[in-house]
Amino acid sequence: MIKVYLDDERATPVGWYRTFTVEQTIEKLESRQVTYLSLDNDLGIGFQEGHKVLDWLEEQVYNDMTFPIPIITIHSANATRVQYMMRAAQKIEHIRQQQIGGS
Repeated sequence: MIKVYLDDERATPVGWYRTFTVEQTIEKLESRQVTYLSLDNDLGIGFQEGHKVLDWLEEQVYNDMTFPIPIITIHSANATRVQYMMRAAQKIEHIRQQQIGGS
């Protein structure tokens, strides 16, 4: 089981695997071993924003009801994107609830 921390600047918490890009994070998620996911949004000029990880994860969960959803936290300082990312995480959970017959 892996705890993934996506960030370009902050120090990596002890016990977490650090990724710097959306692509690295998705690669780890594809292993289906990620149990915790902590995301920053603004990853530097020329890099995709962290919310793209959630867009990718939503598509995976929608198309594969066995795809594991990690516990997701957002640690971005970008208040507008934090709101977007929180809604995206909730939508992912809602999709899973619909798949298993929840409300």
